Amino acid sequence: MTNQQLLSDLVLRTRSIRRFREHEGVSLATLHSLVDLARLAPCAGNKQPFKYALSASRRTNALIFSNLRWAAYLQDWPGPAEGERPAAYIVICRDISLSDALNSDQGFAVQNILLGATARGLGGCVIASFVRDNIRKIMQIHEDLDPIWVIALGVPEEAVVVEHLGPEGNIRYWRDAAGVHHVPKRSLEDVLLTQFQEDD
Repeated sequence: MTNQQLLSDLVLRTRSIRRFREHEGVSLATLHSLVDLARLAPCAGNKQPFKYALSASRRTNALIFSNLRWAAYLQDWPGPAEGERPAAYIVICRDISLSDALNSDQGFAVQNILLGATARGLGGCVIASFVRDNIRKIMQIHEDLDPIWVIALGVPEEAVVVEHLGPEGNIRYWRDAAGVHHVPKRSLEDVLLTQFQEDD
């Protein structure tokens, strides 16, 4: 398999995972390696304003979990059940003293973490809906740092299938009777605009 094929495969397999093998732990060393990928991401003005709080502790994980909101489109699902909850978390914080602007930089860092997690046999889910003050207290985050994302991590306990967006244009992800998570994506043709090529 070529490098291009490996990258394409890795991107395709990097999906939002919301059910995990909770009993299979994730080490702090693994979390360190994922943050190491995040810190290498491109950053406007090279300000590097992001800091990372980590948990691989079952007790701390339980406290974090109770302050998260899961899967807006699955309204009848309160989140993963016991035994299927994340084994680790990375809380991404913005250091306000370094930058007071939110831009695409955090997206680069997050994607590096998720790609790195997938390459290590893990899955992740980026959560933006959480009780910030509680997460700050649980993770002992200083007031100068603004928690902006929580990334839930663990060994996947669900299959996620990417499929073509139907003619009705419904973008909502859904689960079938077997618990397989389906994610509609627009086609390449749908997202391409104008195209120019050198004349022969």
